Amino acid sequence: MKVSIFRKEHFNAAHRLFNPTWSDEKNEAIFGKCNNPNFHGHNYELIVQLKGEIDPETGYVYDMKVLSDLIKVHVLNKFDHKNLNLDTVEFKALNPSAENIAVVIWGILRAHIEQKYELIVRLYETERNYVEYDGN
Repeated sequence: MKVSIFRKEHFNAAHRLFNPTWSDEKNEAIFGKCNNPNFHGHNYELIVQLKGEIDPETGYVYDMKVLSDLIKVHVLNKFDHKNLNLDTVEFKALNPSAENIAVVIWGILRAHIEQKYELIVRLYETERNYVEYDGN
């Protein structure tokens, strides 16, 4: 019997979508306002889902406090109130699109969560726009 648990977090970050191999005109055409050379910001909502068996001794799939701490230490402390392009190693050479941010967060968390748990990262860039990554 597998059950999913979810932890919702929030962080603020600035970024610029830009491909350095393209002309300014092409960057503007593809990324529009998101290509602002002075950057722009989002209030990201992050939902981390773990799916696994319920531990008969604890009644937990996974300790939510442990999951909360993992997210805080390895994701929020790294990305919250940062300029993703300038302040983070992960996005020095990777365009910080919502898709890429979700994949990076998934990889960070996967390194700290046992493989027996299915891991899904859902990232809301806006209230209406979100992406999801499950490692596949």
